[in-house]
Amino acid sequence: MTTPKPKKPMPRVLTVKKAWHLTPHMIRVTFSGPELEGFPEGREGANCKLMIPEPGETRDAFVDRLTNGPAPSRRTYTVRAYRPEAQELDIDFVDHGPNGPASAWAINAQPGSFLGFAGPGPVKVKDFYADWYLVAADPSALPVAAAALEAMPRDAKGIAIFEIPSDDDRYPINAPEGVEIHWMIHKDAHTPSEAQVDFIRTMDWPDGTVQTCIAGEAGVVKALRKFLLTEKQLPKKDAYIAGYWKIGLVEDEHQIEKRAEA
Repeated sequence: MTTPKPKKPMPRVLTVKKAWHLTPHMIRVTFSGPELEGFPEGREGANCKLMIPEPGETRDAFVDRLTNGPAPSRRTYTVRAYRPEAQELDIDFVDHGPNGPASAWAINAQPGSFLGFAGPGPVKVKDFYADWYLVAADPSALPVAAAALEAMPRDAKGIAIFEIPSDDDRYPINAPEGVEIHWMIHKDAHTPSEAQVDFIRTMDWPDGTVQTCIAGEAGVVKALRKFLLTEKQLPKKDAYIAGYWKIGLVEDEHQIEKRAEA
């Protein structure tokens, strides 16, 4: 007799405390309230799933949809920070304009706004043991990259490369002093960029153990994965390298493609 799979827990329905543009293309939303009771600590940088209400949808109607369907739009995001003493959770949204459901929701978020939350999963880089670290991200992956930098030992050394749409999209990150941060401007995220790949291919490669935290557009990530794992022969256990999105595809299409290639 087959044991039935346990039911997935109901998503939390989180309430916005405040939302603001951290930079011209990055919106930080802080959630707070009793719904965060029991939220696991130490998950900064972990994936979570957000369920987006329709414009004008009431909270009761949204909760009913979470239970009975039809399912709302789901998008994958990153836990940026959790402060258990205040029961506050931060999630950063790239401002893509009003076309994507999550971006449109974040642009219009204000105190009292709500959405569904499932997760978080495990953190992407759990242990820091390298002689040198390589971090690379575009705006979609800045939250996981920043969380990794903030969790590193304070004596860590390495390089972080962030590709952003404008100079005004730089923001402070509490990285170790020994990590050099390089900001690169790529104005149109929907055109291919080779800047990160070129930088990493031509930089001086350090001695010793190297760990990576690299994420972003799938084409860039594919090229970096080939270079680092095949040409530089970096052990897979030392490399977090993940495609978070792909030019020309919405998230659902990209997830289907990733599963097909796995």
